[in-house]
Amino acid sequence: MSARILAVEDDKLLNRMLVHQLQGMGHSVTGVESMRQAREYLGKYEPDLIISDMRLPDGDCLTELPVLCDSCSVIILTAYGTVKNAVEAIQAGAADYLTKPVSPEELTLTVHRVLETAALKADHQFCKARLQAQAGSLSFMIGHSPALDRVKEHIDAVASSDMTVLVLGESGSGKELVARAIHEQSPRAKRNFVAVDCCTLQESLFESELFGHEKGAFTGAHQKKQGLIEGAAGGTLFLDEIGEIPPAIQAKLLRVLETGIFRRVGGTRDLTSDVRIVAATNRNLKRMSESGGFRADLFYRLEAFTIYTPPLRERREDIPYLVEHFIRNHNFSRRVQKTVTKEAMRKLIAYDWPGNVRELKNVVERAIILSRSKKTIRDQHLTFSSCEKQQTGFQLDIPRGVEPTMEELEVSYLKMLLTKHAGHRATVAQVMGISERHVYRLISKYDLAESTAPSTSRGTGAAAS
Repeated sequence: MSARILAVEDDKLLNRMLVHQLQGMGHSVTGVESMRQAREYLGKYEPDLIISDMRLPDGDCLTELPVLCDSCSVIILTAYGTVKNAVEAIQAGAADYLTKPVSPEELTLTVHRVLETAALKADHQFCKARLQAQAGSLSFMIGHSPALDRVKEHIDAVASSDMTVLVLGESGSGKELVARAIHEQSPRAKRNFVAVDCCTLQESLFESELFGHEKGAFTGAHQKKQGLIEGAAGGTLFLDEIGEIPPAIQAKLLRVLETGIFRRVGGTRDLTSDVRIVAATNRNLKRMSESGGFRADLFYRLEAFTIYTPPLRERREDIPYLVEHFIRNHNFSRRVQKTVTKEAMRKLIAYDWPGNVRELKNVVERAIILSRSKKTIRDQHLTFSSCEKQQTGFQLDIPRGVEPTMEELEVSYLKMLLTKHAGHRATVAQVMGISERHVYRLISKYDLAESTAPSTSRGTGAAAS
C-alpha cells in the first residue's frame, strides 16, 4: 500500500538514499535534515509514517516522540545501537528501531510491517467502536439535561411492564430510539423488536403486512404469510407514525390491544398475539380523535402511558455531548480524530434545529467531510439546511436611530439570549462564551432575574401536537 512518509536524517547522502528507496517502494516521501524542518512539515501535513534519526543537530528525537507518535507511527534510526537505546525508543512510543547502516531489505520489511500493523490497529479500533456502539443499545441517550432525564425516568418506569406506550414528539427527536430502549430494558429484550413505518406502507397492503394472509386470500397470495405481529411474537412491535393508519386497520388493531386476538387476511381462525405494542406519532391524536380522523377508543387505549421526546431546542445543553458522540461513532473517514472549536460549538448550540437530532447528525457528518484531513471542525464547516430562515440577525431591544452604549448592547443581548433559551443560564453561558458564574453576575447587575426566569417543565403528555 502507498503511504505518505517523512524521512528525518541530517546525513544528506543517507537522506537521499532513504527517499530514493522508499519512493521505489511506491510511497510519497519527503526528506528533511533537522527537527525544525520536521516541525514545519508536520504543521502542514499528516504523514502515515516518520523515519527519523535518534539524534539530530537541533534536537533529540526521543524527546519529540510523544508528540510525533500522536499522529502516526515512528521508526527510529541510530548509529549507536544498544539494547538500552532500543528499549528507550520503544518505551517512548516508537513502532520499531533500526541500526545504521540499514540494509535495503531490512528497511523494506520494517516499513511494510509497521504500515500494515498501523492499518490493522486502525481497523481494529474502528470495528471495536462499532461493536461497542451496537452493544450499548442505550448509547443514544446522550446528555444530562433535565428534559432527557425525564425521558429516561419514564422508560425505566414502564419498561418492565407489558403496558402499551405512546411516544410523542417531533420528527427526528428520537421516538424510535425511545421505543428500542423500552424493549431493551424489558423482559422481552431477547426476542424480536419489529419496527413498522406506517407512512410507507400502501393502504391495500397494510393489513396483509401487519396481520399476514392465508394462501389464496387475494390475487398473488400463492402461499401463507405470517404478518409482522407474528414476527414480533414474544417481543415488541413498534408502530411509527400511527396517526397514518387507515380507519379499517385501526379497528383491528384495537381488537389486538384489547383481546390479543387477530386473524390473517382471508383466514377464519382466531390467532393469539403475544406482542407488546409501542406506538409513536408527531401528530395531535387527541385533536384527530375529536374531529373523527382517528378512533377515540384506540387513542385512549394507546394513551395508557405517554412519553414525550423533547425537541433538541428544549435540551440545548445536550448538544456538545451529541456532537462528540456523532464524531466518535461515524462510520466513514476514520483516519482523523476531530474536535470542534468553541466558535463552531456556540453556533451549533444557538441554532434551533427544526430537524432535531437527525439534522444535528447530518450537519456534524457533513462537517467531518468538509473539514477533510483537518483535526478541528470550524464554524465555516457547518452548513444548515434552513439557514436562510435562521440568519435574520439579532433582534435586540434597542430603538432605531439610537447609538447604544456598550452596556445597553450587553443588557439587550443578554435579555435576547435568556428569552430564546428559556432562561437556561448554562446554555446562555455556552453561547456567549463566558462562565455560568459570569452570567449570574450579569443577570444580577441588570436586575433580570424575575423577567427571564426559566419556564416550568412540561409533563409527559403536554405535547401531543
